[in-house]
Amino acid sequence: MPSLIFRKGLDLKQEVAGVLEASYRSPLVEQIKADGYCYRSGRLTVHLAREFGFCYGVDRAVDYAYQARTRFPDQRVFLTGEIIHNPHVNDQLRQLGIRFLSDPQEAGRILTPDDVVILPAFGVTIEEMLRLDRTGCTLVDTTCGSVLNVWKNVKRYARDGLTSVIHGKHWHEETQATASQATAIPGGHYLVVFDRAQAERVSEYIEHGGDRGAFLVEFGASASPGFDPDVHLGRIGCANQTTMLSTESLAIGQRLGEAIRARYGEAEWQERFRAFDTICSATQDRQDAILHLLDETPVDLMLVVGGYNSSNTCNLARICHDRVPTYHIGEPDGLLSSDTIRFRDVVSKTEVTRTGWLPADGPVTVGLTSGASTPDNLVEVAVRRLDAFTAGR
Repeated sequence: MPSLIFRKGLDLKQEVAGVLEASYRSPLVEQIKADGYCYRSGRLTVHLAREFGFCYGVDRAVDYAYQARTRFPDQRVFLTGEIIHNPHVNDQLRQLGIRFLSDPQEAGRILTPDDVVILPAFGVTIEEMLRLDRTGCTLVDTTCGSVLNVWKNVKRYARDGLTSVIHGKHWHEETQATASQATAIPGGHYLVVFDRAQAERVSEYIEHGGDRGAFLVEFGASASPGFDPDVHLGRIGCANQTTMLSTESLAIGQRLGEAIRARYGEAEWQERFRAFDTICSATQDRQDAILHLLDETPVDLMLVVGGYNSSNTCNLARICHDRVPTYHIGEPDGLLSSDTIRFRDVVSKTEVTRTGWLPADGPVTVGLTSGASTPDNLVEVAVRRLDAFTAGR
Protein backbone atom coordinates (compact mmCIF):
# COMPACT_ATOMS: atom_id res chain seq x y z
CA MET A 1 0.00 0.00 0.00
CA PRO A 2 1.44 3.46 -0.89
CA SER A 3 2.37 5.74 1.96
CA LEU A 4 0.06 8.37 3.39
CA ILE A 5 1.78 11.72 2.80
CA PHE A 6 1.20 14.93 4.75
CA ARG A 7 2.45 17.98 2.85
CA LYS A 8 0.44 20.79 4.44
CA GLY A 9 0.86 20.16 8.12
CA LEU A 10 -1.17 17.92 10.40
CA ASP A 11 -3.81 20.40 11.65
CA LEU A 12 -2.07 20.82 15.01
CA LYS A 13 -0.43 24.21 14.52
CA GLN A 14 -2.09 25.80 17.54
CA GLU A 15 -1.36 22.80 19.74
CA VAL A 16 2.42 23.09 19.22
CA ALA A 17 2.66 26.88 19.02
CA GLY A 18 3.37 27.28 22.72
CA VAL A 19 6.26 24.84 22.88
CA LEU A 20 7.79 26.29 19.71
CA GLU A 21 7.58 29.77 21.21
CA ALA A 22 9.27 28.61 24.40
CA SER A 23 11.93 26.60 22.58
CA TYR A 24 13.05 28.95 19.82
CA ARG A 25 11.75 32.51 20.21
CA SER A 26 13.37 35.36 22.16
CA PRO A 27 11.72 38.33 23.87
CA LEU A 28 15.10 40.08 23.92
CA VAL A 29 15.51 39.76 20.15
CA GLU A 30 11.99 41.09 19.64
CA GLN A 31 12.90 44.08 21.81
CA ILE A 32 16.11 44.69 19.86
CA LYS A 33 14.12 44.70 16.63
CA ALA A 34 11.68 47.21 18.14
CA ASP A 35 14.66 49.39 19.11
CA GLY A 36 15.84 49.72 15.52
CA TYR A 37 17.75 46.42 15.48
CA CYS A 38 20.24 47.91 17.92
CA TYR A 39 21.25 46.84 21.45
CA ARG A 40 23.26 49.14 23.70
CA SER A 41 24.67 48.34 27.11
CA GLY A 42 27.65 50.11 28.65
CA ARG A 43 30.48 50.14 26.14
CA LEU A 44 28.79 47.51 23.95
CA THR A 45 26.68 48.20 20.87
CA VAL A 46 25.25 45.33 18.85
CA HIS A 47 23.69 45.92 15.44
CA LEU A 48 21.49 43.12 14.14
CA ALA A 49 21.06 42.62 10.41
CA ARG A 50 17.54 43.51 9.33
CA GLU A 51 16.96 39.95 8.10
CA PHE A 52 18.37 36.99 10.00
CA GLY A 53 17.47 33.71 11.62
CA PHE A 54 14.68 31.27 10.86
CA CYS A 55 13.24 31.64 7.37
CA TYR A 56 9.71 30.61 6.48
CA GLY A 57 10.77 27.23 5.11
CA VAL A 58 12.78 26.33 8.22
CA ASP A 59 10.05 27.56 10.56
CA ARG A 60 7.54 25.44 8.66
CA ALA A 61 9.73 22.32 8.72
CA VAL A 62 10.31 22.52 12.47
CA ASP A 63 6.61 23.21 13.03
CA TYR A 64 5.65 20.10 11.02
CA ALA A 65 8.10 17.95 12.98
CA TYR A 66 6.54 19.01 16.28
CA GLN A 67 3.08 18.45 14.85
CA ALA A 68 4.08 14.95 13.73
CA ARG A 69 5.37 14.02 17.15
CA THR A 70 2.13 15.31 18.70
CA ARG A 71 -0.12 13.62 16.12
CA PHE A 72 1.55 10.21 16.50
CA PRO A 73 2.51 9.95 20.20
CA ASP A 74 2.55 6.14 20.28
CA GLN A 75 4.36 5.50 16.99
CA ARG A 76 8.02 5.58 16.07
CA VAL A 77 8.82 8.88 14.37
CA PHE A 78 11.97 9.19 12.25
CA LEU A 79 13.75 11.87 10.27
CA THR A 80 15.69 10.81 7.19
CA GLY A 81 18.52 13.08 8.38
CA GLU A 82 18.99 16.53 9.89
CA ILE A 83 15.78 18.49 9.38
CA ILE A 84 17.90 21.65 9.00
CA HIS A 85 21.59 22.31 9.52
CA ASN A 86 21.49 23.49 13.10
CA PRO A 87 22.73 21.17 15.89
CA HIS A 88 20.64 22.85 18.59
CA VAL A 89 17.37 22.31 16.70
CA ASN A 90 18.23 18.74 15.75
CA ASP A 91 19.10 17.91 19.37
CA GLN A 92 15.78 19.37 20.49
CA LEU A 93 14.00 17.01 18.10
CA ARG A 94 15.97 14.06 19.43
CA GLN A 95 14.84 15.00 22.92
CA LEU A 96 11.24 14.77 21.68
CA GLY A 97 11.93 11.15 20.79
CA ILE A 98 12.30 11.71 17.05
CA ARG A 99 14.99 9.37 15.74
CA PHE A 100 17.38 10.16 12.90
CA LEU A 101 17.89 7.47 10.29
CA SER A 102 21.28 9.07 9.57
CA ASP A 103 22.51 8.42 13.13
CA PRO A 104 24.90 5.46 13.50
CA GLN A 105 22.61 3.62 15.91
CA GLU A 106 19.86 3.60 13.27
CA ALA A 107 22.03 2.00 10.56
CA GLY A 108 20.13 -0.76 8.82
CA ARG A 109 16.83 0.24 10.40
CA ILE A 110 13.90 -1.59 8.79
CA LEU A 111 10.82 0.59 8.58
CA THR A 112 7.27 -0.71 8.88
CA PRO A 113 3.88 0.64 7.81
CA ASP A 114 3.33 1.73 11.44
CA ASP A 115 6.27 4.14 11.34
CA VAL A 116 6.22 7.87 10.61
CA VAL A 117 9.06 9.41 8.59
CA ILE A 118 9.67 13.16 8.29
CA LEU A 119 11.36 14.44 5.13
CA PRO A 120 13.66 17.43 5.76
CA ALA A 121 13.45 20.94 4.37
CA PHE A 122 16.17 20.06 1.82
CA GLY A 123 13.98 17.31 0.35
CA VAL A 124 15.15 13.79 -0.49
CA THR A 125 16.18 12.11 -3.71
CA ILE A 126 13.56 10.48 -5.88
CA GLU A 127 15.14 7.11 -5.15
CA GLU A 128 14.80 7.65 -1.40
CA MET A 129 11.22 8.82 -1.81
CA LEU A 130 10.31 5.69 -3.76
CA ARG A 131 12.00 3.46 -1.19
CA LEU A 132 10.10 5.09 1.65
CA ASP A 133 6.84 4.93 -0.26
CA ARG A 134 7.26 1.18 -0.74
CA THR A 135 7.41 0.66 3.03
CA GLY A 136 3.88 2.00 3.39
CA CYS A 137 4.90 4.21 6.31
CA THR A 138 3.35 7.63 6.94
CA LEU A 139 5.39 10.47 5.42
CA VAL A 140 5.49 14.09 6.59
CA ASP A 141 7.04 16.14 3.78
CA THR A 142 8.59 19.44 4.88
CA THR A 143 10.46 20.13 1.62
CA CYS A 144 10.85 23.89 1.20
CA GLY A 145 8.89 25.59 -1.58
CA SER A 146 12.05 27.26 -2.88
CA VAL A 147 13.63 23.84 -3.35
CA LEU A 148 10.53 22.59 -5.14
CA ASN A 149 10.85 25.54 -7.53
CA VAL A 150 14.37 24.47 -8.46
CA TRP A 151 13.17 20.92 -9.03
CA LYS A 152 10.51 22.20 -11.42
CA ASN A 153 13.12 23.95 -13.55
CA VAL A 154 15.51 20.99 -13.54
CA LYS A 155 12.76 18.62 -14.65
CA ARG A 156 11.81 21.03 -17.43
CA TYR A 157 15.42 21.17 -18.60
CA ALA A 158 15.62 17.37 -18.72
CA ARG A 159 12.35 17.04 -20.64
CA ASP A 160 13.63 19.57 -23.17
CA GLY A 161 16.96 17.77 -23.62
CA LEU A 162 19.14 20.19 -21.65
CA THR A 163 21.74 19.14 -19.09
CA SER A 164 21.26 20.81 -15.70
CA VAL A 165 24.43 22.54 -14.52
CA ILE A 166 23.84 23.02 -10.80
CA HIS A 167 25.84 25.49 -8.72
CA GLY A 168 26.07 23.73 -5.38
CA LYS A 169 27.84 21.19 -3.22
CA HIS A 170 27.50 17.72 -4.70
CA TRP A 171 27.59 16.20 -1.20
CA HIS A 172 24.77 18.40 0.14
CA GLU A 173 21.35 16.78 0.63
CA GLU A 174 19.54 19.49 -1.31
CA THR A 175 21.81 19.27 -4.34
CA GLN A 176 21.58 15.47 -4.37
CA ALA A 177 17.79 15.72 -4.28
CA THR A 178 17.80 18.30 -7.06
CA ALA A 179 20.15 16.25 -9.23
CA SER A 180 17.88 13.23 -8.89
CA GLN A 181 15.09 15.22 -10.53
CA ALA A 182 17.17 15.47 -13.70
CA THR A 183 17.98 11.78 -13.98
CA ALA A 184 14.37 10.80 -13.25
CA ILE A 185 13.60 11.93 -16.81
CA PRO A 186 14.83 9.39 -19.41
CA GLY A 187 18.03 10.73 -20.95
CA GLY A 188 18.35 13.47 -18.30
CA HIS A 189 21.79 14.54 -17.09
CA TYR A 190 23.34 16.93 -14.59
CA LEU A 191 26.70 18.39 -13.65
CA VAL A 192 27.37 20.06 -10.28
CA VAL A 193 29.91 22.92 -10.10
CA PHE A 194 31.08 24.04 -6.69
CA ASP A 195 32.53 27.48 -7.43
CA ARG A 196 33.61 29.93 -10.11
CA ALA A 197 36.88 28.09 -10.69
CA GLN A 198 35.07 24.87 -11.56
CA ALA A 199 32.55 26.79 -13.66
CA GLU A 200 35.44 28.35 -15.56
CA ARG A 201 36.88 24.92 -16.38
CA VAL A 202 33.48 23.79 -17.61
CA SER A 203 33.15 26.97 -19.69
CA GLU A 204 36.58 26.45 -21.22
CA TYR A 205 35.61 22.91 -22.15
CA ILE A 206 32.40 24.12 -23.76
CA GLU A 207 34.29 26.71 -25.80
CA HIS A 208 37.37 24.74 -26.81
CA GLY A 209 36.93 21.10 -25.85
CA GLY A 210 39.70 19.41 -23.92
CA ASP A 211 40.90 16.27 -22.20
CA ARG A 212 37.72 14.26 -21.72
CA GLY A 213 39.36 11.81 -19.34
CA ALA A 214 40.76 14.55 -17.10
CA PHE A 215 37.39 16.28 -17.08
CA LEU A 216 35.63 13.11 -15.95
CA VAL A 217 38.23 12.53 -13.23
CA GLU A 218 37.62 16.00 -11.81
CA PHE A 219 33.83 15.95 -12.10
CA GLY A 220 33.12 12.23 -11.80
CA ALA A 221 31.51 12.51 -8.37
CA SER A 222 29.59 15.60 -9.49
CA ALA A 223 28.06 14.30 -12.71
CA SER A 224 25.20 12.01 -13.65
CA PRO A 225 25.89 8.39 -14.62
CA GLY A 226 27.00 8.19 -18.24
CA PHE A 227 27.77 11.91 -18.43
CA ASP A 228 29.89 12.77 -21.49
CA PRO A 229 31.15 16.37 -21.66
CA ASP A 230 31.53 16.13 -25.44
CA VAL A 231 27.82 15.40 -25.74
CA HIS A 232 26.00 16.72 -22.69
CA LEU A 233 27.49 20.22 -22.50
CA GLY A 234 26.08 21.20 -25.87
CA ARG A 235 22.73 22.26 -24.40
CA ILE A 236 22.59 23.35 -20.76
CA GLY A 237 20.27 24.93 -18.21
CA CYS A 238 21.52 26.57 -15.03
CA ALA A 239 20.18 25.87 -11.56
CA ASN A 240 21.55 26.15 -8.06
CA GLN A 241 21.39 24.98 -4.51
CA THR A 242 19.09 27.60 -3.02
CA THR A 243 21.48 28.61 -0.23
CA MET A 244 24.55 29.42 -2.32
CA LEU A 245 26.08 32.88 -2.58
CA SER A 246 23.77 34.67 -4.99
CA THR A 247 26.41 36.82 -6.68
CA GLU A 248 28.45 33.70 -7.39
CA SER A 249 25.47 31.81 -8.83
CA LEU A 250 24.62 34.71 -11.12
CA ALA A 251 28.24 35.07 -12.26
CA ILE A 252 28.48 31.34 -12.97
CA GLY A 253 25.30 31.43 -15.04
CA GLN A 254 26.57 34.41 -17.01
CA ARG A 255 29.93 32.77 -17.71
CA LEU A 256 28.33 29.52 -18.88
CA GLY A 257 26.00 31.47 -21.15
CA GLU A 258 28.97 33.32 -22.64
CA ALA A 259 30.68 30.00 -23.32
CA ILE A 260 27.67 28.61 -25.16
CA ARG A 261 27.43 31.80 -27.22
CA ALA A 262 31.15 31.71 -28.07
CA ARG A 263 30.97 28.06 -29.17
CA TYR A 264 27.68 28.02 -31.06
CA GLY A 265 26.99 31.63 -31.99
CA GLU A 266 24.13 33.97 -31.28
CA ALA A 267 21.70 32.19 -33.59
CA GLU A 268 21.82 28.95 -31.57
CA TRP A 269 22.38 30.47 -28.12
CA GLN A 270 18.74 30.68 -27.07
CA GLU A 271 18.12 27.07 -28.06
CA ARG A 272 21.18 25.81 -26.23
CA PHE A 273 21.16 27.82 -22.98
CA ARG A 274 18.66 28.67 -20.24
CA ALA A 275 19.05 30.17 -16.78
CA PHE A 276 16.73 31.03 -13.93
CA ASP A 277 17.67 32.73 -10.66
CA THR A 278 16.65 30.07 -8.14
CA ILE A 279 18.34 31.49 -5.04
CA CYS A 280 15.57 31.48 -2.44
CA SER A 281 14.25 34.87 -1.37
CA ALA A 282 15.16 34.30 2.29
CA THR A 283 18.78 33.56 1.37
CA GLN A 284 18.88 36.65 -0.83
CA ASP A 285 17.28 38.83 1.85
CA ARG A 286 19.83 37.76 4.46
CA GLN A 287 22.75 38.38 2.12
CA ASP A 288 21.37 41.79 1.14
CA ALA A 289 20.76 42.68 4.80
CA ILE A 290 24.32 41.97 5.83
CA LEU A 291 25.69 44.02 2.95
CA HIS A 292 23.40 46.91 3.97
CA LEU A 293 24.56 46.68 7.58
CA LEU A 294 28.23 46.75 6.57
CA ASP A 295 27.65 49.63 4.15
CA GLU A 296 25.75 51.76 6.64
CA THR A 297 27.24 50.90 10.03
CA PRO A 298 30.91 50.86 11.09
CA VAL A 299 31.54 47.75 13.20
CA ASP A 300 34.64 46.40 14.91
CA LEU A 301 33.75 42.82 14.04
CA MET A 302 30.98 40.58 12.73
CA LEU A 303 29.53 37.63 14.61
CA VAL A 304 27.70 35.04 12.50
CA VAL A 305 25.71 32.40 14.39
CA GLY A 306 24.74 29.11 12.76
CA GLY A 307 25.71 25.52 12.03
CA TYR A 308 29.09 24.95 10.45
CA ASN A 309 27.42 22.71 7.85
CA SER A 310 24.78 25.32 7.04
CA SER A 311 25.49 26.55 3.51
CA ASN A 312 23.59 29.83 3.84
CA THR A 313 25.33 30.60 7.16
CA CYS A 314 28.78 29.91 5.72
CA ASN A 315 28.01 32.25 2.83
CA LEU A 316 26.99 35.02 5.22
CA ALA A 317 30.35 34.59 6.92
CA ARG A 318 32.10 34.74 3.53
CA ILE A 319 30.42 38.07 2.73
CA CYS A 320 31.38 39.54 6.10
CA HIS A 321 34.94 38.19 6.01
CA ASP A 322 35.70 40.28 2.93
CA ARG A 323 34.90 43.45 4.87
CA VAL A 324 35.68 43.10 8.59
CA PRO A 325 37.07 40.60 11.11
CA THR A 326 34.43 37.85 11.17
CA TYR A 327 33.71 34.98 13.56
CA HIS A 328 31.32 32.21 12.54
CA ILE A 329 30.28 30.39 15.70
CA GLY A 330 28.23 27.21 15.54
CA GLU A 331 26.67 27.82 18.96
CA PRO A 332 26.92 30.65 21.51
CA ASP A 333 29.17 28.44 23.63
CA GLY A 334 31.86 29.26 21.08
CA LEU A 335 32.08 32.60 22.90
CA LEU A 336 34.44 31.20 25.53
CA SER A 337 35.47 34.45 27.20
CA SER A 338 36.16 38.10 26.52
CA ASP A 339 39.59 37.01 25.28
CA THR A 340 38.95 33.64 23.62
CA ILE A 341 36.57 32.50 20.89
CA ARG A 342 36.05 29.17 19.10
CA PHE A 343 34.83 29.55 15.52
CA ARG A 344 34.92 28.23 11.96
CA ASP A 345 37.60 30.02 9.99
CA VAL A 346 36.26 31.19 6.63
CA VAL A 347 39.53 30.54 4.79
CA SER A 348 40.65 27.19 6.23
CA LYS A 349 37.05 25.99 6.79
CA THR A 350 38.17 24.40 10.04
CA GLU A 351 37.28 25.13 13.66
CA VAL A 352 39.93 27.19 15.40
CA THR A 353 40.37 28.96 18.72
CA ARG A 354 41.67 32.51 18.85
CA THR A 355 42.56 34.98 21.59
CA GLY A 356 42.31 38.76 21.57
CA TRP A 357 39.17 38.72 19.43
CA LEU A 358 37.18 41.33 21.40
CA PRO A 359 38.56 44.84 22.05
CA ALA A 360 39.52 44.90 25.72
CA ASP A 361 38.83 48.59 26.37
CA GLY A 362 36.67 51.42 25.09
CA PRO A 363 33.51 51.26 23.00
CA VAL A 364 33.00 48.12 20.97
CA THR A 365 30.50 47.75 18.11
CA VAL A 366 29.53 44.27 16.97
CA GLY A 367 27.50 43.40 13.90
CA LEU A 368 25.47 40.23 14.33
CA THR A 369 23.56 37.96 11.99
CA SER A 370 22.46 34.35 11.96
CA GLY A 371 21.71 31.74 9.34
CA ALA A 372 18.25 30.77 8.17
CA SER A 373 18.36 27.64 10.34
CA THR A 374 19.31 29.44 13.57
CA PRO A 375 16.58 30.17 16.14
CA ASP A 376 16.36 33.55 17.85
CA ASN A 377 16.96 32.12 21.33
CA LEU A 378 20.57 31.36 20.31
CA VAL A 379 21.00 34.94 19.12
CA GLU A 380 19.80 36.09 22.54
CA VAL A 381 22.39 33.91 24.28
CA ALA A 382 25.11 35.37 22.08
CA VAL A 383 24.04 38.95 22.87
CA ARG A 384 23.93 38.24 26.59
CA ARG A 385 27.41 36.72 26.53
CA LEU A 386 28.75 39.75 24.68
CA ASP A 387 27.11 41.94 27.30
CA ALA A 388 28.70 39.97 30.13
CA PHE A 389 32.13 40.06 28.46
CA THR A 390 32.09 43.86 28.16
CA ALA A 391 30.36 44.76 31.44
CA GLY A 392 32.40 46.95 33.76
CA ARG A 393 35.35 47.21 31.40
